[in-house]
Amino acid sequence: MNSSFQKLFATIELQRQKTLDSVRHLSEEHLNKPPGPDKWSAAQILSHLIAGERMSFLYIKKKIQGVAQATDTGIWEEVKINLLKLSQRLPGLKFKAPRIIIEHTPLYKDLPTIIKEWDQVRDDLKQLLETIPDQYINRRVYKHPRAGYLNVRHALLFFREHVIHHTPQIKRLLDQN
Repeated sequence: MNSSFQKLFATIELQRQKTLDSVRHLSEEHLNKPPGPDKWSAAQILSHLIAGERMSFLYIKKKIQGVAQATDTGIWEEVKINLLKLSQRLPGLKFKAPRIIIEHTPLYKDLPTIIKEWDQVRDDLKQLLETIPDQYINRRVYKHPRAGYLNVRHALLFFREHVIHHTPQIKRLLDQN
């Protein structure tokens, strides 16, 4: 695996473990209890994160088959990923989840299933990352719903930022329990 992928993958794995550790003590009832109308429960947030990563993985897996024909990312994509990172960290900025993600998000109601599903997505992602030759790491093979075409490193950065974005929601839910 490319060293930049290794470092980012290790980072998102540690972040995932911390996120899961933060909710391990919740009962299934509390895991599924939304804090109010039109608010997501911890289970819904985690299911959303898993679905986003799964759909991204599937897209990358498909596009990597034609990676030799894809073009490299450049300065514009670096600007876009930095704007995307900023958007995920601004506390008052909210985005509606893309319809395709909402439509493809099964609700995992118990922690063992959440862990199993997220483990599977990350295992699949790791295996895919190990197959990408270094000369193709900057190719446009990931499509973010708002930022457009990016490379795999950008996808990993987004996964990190996406969890950072949803962490305050999870913390608020934990404070209520």
